[in-house]
Amino acid sequence: MDQKVLVLNGDYTAITLCSVQKAFVLLFLEKAELIAKSENGVLRTVSKAFPKPSIIRLQRYVRVPYKGIALSRHNIMKRDHFECQYCGSTKNLTLDHVLPRSRGGDSSWANLLTACARCNHAKGHRTPQEAGLTIRQQPKKPTLTGFLKLSAGTLDQNWHPYLH
Repeated sequence: MDQKVLVLNGDYTAITLCSVQKAFVLLFLEKAELIAKSENGVLRTVSKAFPKPSIIRLQRYVRVPYKGIALSRHNIMKRDHFECQYCGSTKNLTLDHVLPRSRGGDSSWANLLTACARCNHAKGHRTPQEAGLTIRQQPKKPTLTGFLKLSAGTLDQNWHPYLH
């Protein structure tokens, strides 16, 4: 039951992911409609069986003020797949400022990346080029659909048309 369900707005744009339980409540209260059911399993009550949802669409269009993906330690590590962006290690991860704060670097999506403690210490107050380090993937702000893909873990094949 820890599967995620893709929630579409009234205009079929992806807005979030929710739990199967939350999706079932929205369907039961007729606040959403079932767009695609999951390949595996059904939800059972005492007297009925319901298909497990994979995609639901809200009955009414909901205006969602998009403020972007929150800049947080966890979201940066999620964007970087919980790997050091210099050596690929997954142990002792920290955040690193590409342009160090001591040299005017800010805390932004484009200047923060995940680094292991060893690489971060080796880099110190230098830029990666000065320290002889190569960045595997240049840091950038993720899109909403890209971040939904990361948050889902495993992607349901039904979601592909909505997460482009």
